[in-house]
Amino acid sequence: MENVLRPLIVVGGSLVVTLLVGWIADLLLKRAVQRHQGVPLWGLLRRCRLPLQVVMCTALLRGSYDQAEIAVDHSAGIGQLLTLVLIGSTAWLVIRIATAIVDSSYSRYANAHRDPARVRRVRTQVTLIQRVVSAIVGVVAVAAMLLTFPAMRAAGASLLASAGILGIVAGVAAQSTLSNMFAGLQIAFGDMVRIGDTVVVDGEWGTVDEITLTFLTVRTWDERRITMPVSYFTSQPFENWSRGGVQMTGTVFFHLDHSAPVEEMRDKLRDILRECPAWDGRDYGLAVTDATPSTIEVRALVTAKDADDIWTVRVTVREQMVRWLTANHPYALPRVNTADAILPPGTNPNGNEGQPPRTTRGRAVEPPRTGRG
Repeated sequence: MENVLRPLIVVGGSLVVTLLVGWIADLLLKRAVQRHQGVPLWGLLRRCRLPLQVVMCTALLRGSYDQAEIAVDHSAGIGQLLTLVLIGSTAWLVIRIATAIVDSSYSRYANAHRDPARVRRVRTQVTLIQRVVSAIVGVVAVAAMLLTFPAMRAAGASLLASAGILGIVAGVAAQSTLSNMFAGLQIAFGDMVRIGDTVVVDGEWGTVDEITLTFLTVRTWDERRITMPVSYFTSQPFENWSRGGVQMTGTVFFHLDHSAPVEEMRDKLRDILRECPAWDGRDYGLAVTDATPSTIEVRALVTAKDADDIWTVRVTVREQMVRWLTANHPYALPRVNTADAILPPGTNPNGNEGQPPRTTRGRAVEPPRTGRG
């Protein structure tokens, strides 16, 4: 009877204590959320209930397993397995707690500051710090798991003896990876590019969607994802439209006939912008910026509060202006001139300069030809 009750007491007691501690912790955090509704930390810490219960249950089983006398022949292996689970679950709990603290700090900062550029900068830094902490905790957990094996401890002396050579070899082999990692830290704390910035990279326009220690993802306007190493942004030029403010000025070009009504186009541009919600009302203008033998170049200048709205304003102006010209001033559209050329005064169309053509009863008559034919 004792052989049956002892394992039940040990295992059942561990499970009961684990569930009880998890329930009490969740209840206390729920009350803290109700009392401090403006502090998101307590609500985020409730996500740590599962790893906390795993740590608690594993620790109780590891400490009382010898008294349970279950599978005595395999007690060493089961004890080793419980130790590994305890180390892994502890690392899981630490990462969850660190994530909750970081997310809570970022949420409070975002609510206290209304500057989108500063908020994106802090978000980028917080994201990379969170990844660094998770990587460090993961490496330490793996190292602690390996050190629980006697063979690994015995090999530690020989590994330390060759650590210098291995370090040099690893540094040369992982040169590009290390450069990307340092570039990621430089981007995070150098404020070059932030999550949510509008950038132009290799002719592609998009928004920075994710930044890690080794790569950066840009989401283009057509929902594609461009993944690039972060070292590119520290060694190659790129356009950051969100740097120094999100307000933008855009241009729309029209190639029209020389007879285009420029003054009326200015009035029409003003009317179009007044009916466009994306226009921020800061500025607008229309001017002839170039002329060729067949057309003139007319530039419309518009403003908007960010890159998305400037795109909307530009396409709206382009569509409505072309439609208005087609309906009301079709002569202003570019066309190929197939009419006869108008010669300067005193020029004979047959090539005899200075000799006007003879006329007969109001009709021009060519001068007599000379020579054969």
